[in-house]
Amino acid sequence: MDTPIYLAYDYPLLSAFWTMLWFFLWILWFILLFRIIADIFRDHSMGGWGKAGWLAFVILLPFLGVLVYVIARGKEMGHREVEHAVKKQEAFDAYVREIAGGGARPSHADELSRLSELRNRGDITEEEFRKAKDIVLKDDRPAAPADTGGTTPRP
Repeated sequence: MDTPIYLAYDYPLLSAFWTMLWFFLWILWFILLFRIIADIFRDHSMGGWGKAGWLAFVILLPFLGVLVYVIARGKEMGHREVEHAVKKQEAFDAYVREIAGGGARPSHADELSRLSELRNRGDITEEEFRKAKDIVLKDDRPAAPADTGGTTPRP
């Protein structure tokens, strides 16, 4: 029973704060390290030997390598990150437009045949059919709108 038992009150609050601070800084450093490694592989302007050199530098001398990489290539790293985020957002927007049916609108013939089916089933009256048919025929928008890259709002 020579070993002392340490209880919670034996570890002061300031020591707990410093321990947590160092732990979170350690986690942040690992996040930065992995982002730099991903950026090395994402950079298309750098050749294979350049990538291998930076990767070896960052892995063999991690603290110095990360510091030098951020100083030397930090601005381009930010530009590549923004470009990557924009591409991901564009891909997501295209996916949402595709799923939401924002692709091609049905042609006038498809809309008229659907209206005719509704009239034949008795879901709409003859007068409602004529009004809807006039609306479809007066609609001068193209059946399949050209993709403008999402710059113009859809009606």
